[in-house]
Amino acid sequence: MMNIPETLRYTKDHEWISLEGNIATIGITDFAQGELGDIVYVEIETVGKPLEAEAVFGTVEAVKTVSDLFLPVSGTVTEVNPALSGSPELVNTDPYGEGWMIKMSVNDPADVAALLDAAGYRHLVG
Repeated sequence: MMNIPETLRYTKDHEWISLEGNIATIGITDFAQGELGDIVYVEIETVGKPLEAEAVFGTVEAVKTVSDLFLPVSGTVTEVNPALSGSPELVNTDPYGEGWMIKMSVNDPADVAALLDAAGYRHLVG
């Protein structure tokens, strides 16, 4: 059974977002990590850069593929999960917890509400 927490919002590109005030935490979904397989490297070099929604903020490398990571909403990346540099497999084992990827300041917190809720994401991945 796929893990799709009700408290998060989701993108069609399989990122999740959690918002506290105007600070968002972002990662990839359980579905995405399952499709990618064993993750061996996460590269994010966009800290401090203002980016628009759907801009590429980094890449995730699995054994067989490299996939771009897309920003769910506009804002500025403020932090990268430091644990991922030594343990990228956290994205596989705990995608919604220890495997988070970035924190960012969000330009307009209302944009988060426009993303898919858990039911909408569940429908997307079928």
